[in-house]
Amino acid sequence: MIKSFFNIIVFVVIFAAVLAYQELGMLEDDGKQSAPYFSLPLLENTSQRYDISQLQGDRSVIYFFAPWCNICRYSMPNIDKLHRQGKVNAVAIALDFQSPEEVKAFSKDLNLSMPVLLGNRKTAQDYKVKAYPTYYVMDPQLKVVERSIGYSSELGIRLRL
Repeated sequence: MIKSFFNIIVFVVIFAAVLAYQELGMLEDDGKQSAPYFSLPLLENTSQRYDISQLQGDRSVIYFFAPWCNICRYSMPNIDKLHRQGKVNAVAIALDFQSPEEVKAFSKDLNLSMPVLLGNRKTAQDYKVKAYPTYYVMDPQLKVVERSIGYSSELGIRLRL
């Protein structure tokens, strides 16, 4: 019994340490830092731009992904479902892609309803994206209040909102 309890404690400590290590170098999520500005082309119509001010006034999620990322493929439908239900304002930003067609195929395969933007190296640097998926939750004033790297379930996303 004591050995099992000890094993559980060790597992929780290691799991927490791994999560903390993953989040090193990300934007602070203390509600004081403003999300960096962006104005990026929409995937569906690259002549139109979407900028961060369109997220102001709502609790929002900025989700960074790469079309080759398998974890993104399983995680993105969770955030998109909440977006479809009107529970969160979400935008996905593609990074590390070869062509817009590659991103279109990925988005079409997942039947995404949230806006998909074509990001660039500056966007990745501004948001300190080092792994996929990475996402940030912003308050209505566009202050970063949560952050995460890796797979997130629908429940995990709801808890961060």
